[in-house]
Amino acid sequence: MSINPRMGPPAAAALLFLPLSALAAGVPGKVEEGDAQLSEVTIIGTRAPALSSADSASVGTVLAEQLENRPVLRTGEVLEVVPGLIVTQHSGDGKANQFFLRGFNLDHGTDFASRVDGLPVNMPTHGHGQGYSDINFLIPELVDRIEYKKGTYYADEGNFSAAGAVDVTYARRLDRSLLAISAGENSFRRTLLAVSPQWGDSDLLAAIDYQHNDGPWQLEEGFRRVNALMKFTHGDRANGFGLSAMGFDGRWKSTDQIPLRAVQSGALSRFGNIDPTDGGETHRYSLSADWWGSAGGGQLRALAYAIDYRLDLFSNFTYFTDPVNGDQFEQFDDRRIGGGSMSYKLPMKLGGMDNEIAAGAELRHDDISPVGLYRTHERQRTATVRQDRVTQTSYSAYISAGTAWSAKFRTTVGLRADHFSFDVHSNLPVNSGKAAESIVSPKLTMSFGPWAGTELFLNAGDGFHSNDARGTTITVDPTDGVTPAQLVDPLVKARGAEVGVRTRPAPGLQLAASLWTLGLDSELLFVGDGGTTEASRKSRRSGLELSAYYRPRDWLILDADLALSRARFDDSDPAGNRIPNAVDRVASLGMVVNVPSGWSGGLRMRYLGPAALIEDNSVRSSSTTLLNAQLGYQFTPGLKGVVEVLNVLDERANDITYFYESQLRGEPAPVGDIHFHPVEPRTMRATLTMRF
Repeated sequence: MSINPRMGPPAAAALLFLPLSALAAGVPGKVEEGDAQLSEVTIIGTRAPALSSADSASVGTVLAEQLENRPVLRTGEVLEVVPGLIVTQHSGDGKANQFFLRGFNLDHGTDFASRVDGLPVNMPTHGHGQGYSDINFLIPELVDRIEYKKGTYYADEGNFSAAGAVDVTYARRLDRSLLAISAGENSFRRTLLAVSPQWGDSDLLAAIDYQHNDGPWQLEEGFRRVNALMKFTHGDRANGFGLSAMGFDGRWKSTDQIPLRAVQSGALSRFGNIDPTDGGETHRYSLSADWWGSAGGGQLRALAYAIDYRLDLFSNFTYFTDPVNGDQFEQFDDRRIGGGSMSYKLPMKLGGMDNEIAAGAELRHDDISPVGLYRTHERQRTATVRQDRVTQTSYSAYISAGTAWSAKFRTTVGLRADHFSFDVHSNLPVNSGKAAESIVSPKLTMSFGPWAGTELFLNAGDGFHSNDARGTTITVDPTDGVTPAQLVDPLVKARGAEVGVRTRPAPGLQLAASLWTLGLDSELLFVGDGGTTEASRKSRRSGLELSAYYRPRDWLILDADLALSRARFDDSDPAGNRIPNAVDRVASLGMVVNVPSGWSGGLRMRYLGPAALIEDNSVRSSSTTLLNAQLGYQFTPGLKGVVEVLNVLDERANDITYFYESQLRGEPAPVGDIHFHPVEPRTMRATLTMRF
């Protein structure tokens, strides 16, 4: 969501970042300290990478064991296992989360690519914002691993991945079926049933997940969510196939961000609202088929998918600049998505050196009919700002070559090509049309070491994000049908580089440090709230990241991350050069305990620093520090109880803060003010899980 032109592009947030290798799922290996070339390995219960197997210091895999004892308020916070990623919310819980990573306020996902079991989550040309990424359909207890990458250095990552990318993979099966029943304050209720029968080389994972929550808001949220999954898998790691079906349906009432002046005057509670008819409903249904097998000495994998998606969202951020009907608006998105991908990896010997060739192709087609923006009063349409039918197709291909030149020096060179075509049919004919553009993105990685458990990485590469298709054909402002509007480039290039180091100075201890930089040619953004496209300015982001991970005992894990970042517009303008909402400091501390006596638990502290809210830095947000805790006990092998306390210190802080103009009832004109969405107060929840 973008509020007004002075707020500018997606803003920056600070980053914390623990480097891990992208581990192959499944088969544990053996690591001998001091080996020149160490085997790739999945280390259960730790974020540690295998040395000499990663392309950068900012890739990694987090396994299911680490998720089990991690207290979270919302489903999206599961992704905070990605070091440096902050997940918040500025509206109802049924809406996509707000993401912060690597110097960006990513809004709902513009420069952060996400996939679940290979299916894309980001939505281009979306009614509420480019790259909208709603992860509410995820069932955390069924996750097998979360793989992440940060930066622009990976040939297999394309649209929306300038800041990073994450792949969430569901388990093939559970050791035992489970029934989990949860209850908590504010009418929180959740029931999850998952069963996992097995027949020879075939597995079935089926689950249904129901949740209801009213939240602490004066307007009861009434968030109702139903998730379902059915996943069939046949074969082994070398050869097999899978079929999956997922479903998600949600509806809610929203308490959007509120003006500080109304709270300070006593006219409004911190948990109050302006428009009680805000809210929405959404669904996402998908079918997919996955196949993998050996071919020509390498490994071939193919995926095909179909998705049906819908969002109907009602919001009011400026309240009563229209004193008669108010400022509520509806954003509607109804689409069908079809696509697929194919990849091939081939290890080979050339000139006595180990090499690996990786190649792939991707196809995605979005048929959006319609995507619309409407003026509304109490959820009843009063006017159409714009309504469009959009078809958007992307074709992608990539290739990379990894070479071990010696026991201490490796390179990966990659090249990616993407082509996008757009076809827009608007209710205002002058805004209809077709557009197309291609982009080529080179990638380079150099890895040095290991020496005594220490590796050095140098990375550089190009990435990009696409812009909203409606911005590529627009000629006039749809709000008045007369004012000329500026066309945008369909694809916006990002160029990044990074120096990273990771080391294991002692058993169970990993340390990491990295310096990174990322530039965008233009932070162009379609503003879903206004129905227009804004061409913003060139930008540059850079940062320093420090991480520590320590497992002194099998039952104890400690981790800490610190990120300092700088985000600036890369040109001169009297308005200033700060990127609004660019948080410059982020820190995280965590502890996970799982003792043999049956007790388990976790503590997680997250610090989100202050940020400039306008370009001249004259208005700033406050920092937010949250502490969450979880305590569990295994009563019997099949019965476990868990208690979570979220926001343990009852911090009076904000999930998100903006600065823009709004007008309350009775005010003669709009007023520039801070608008915020508060963090939820201390909340307790309990879960009883039975496995059978």
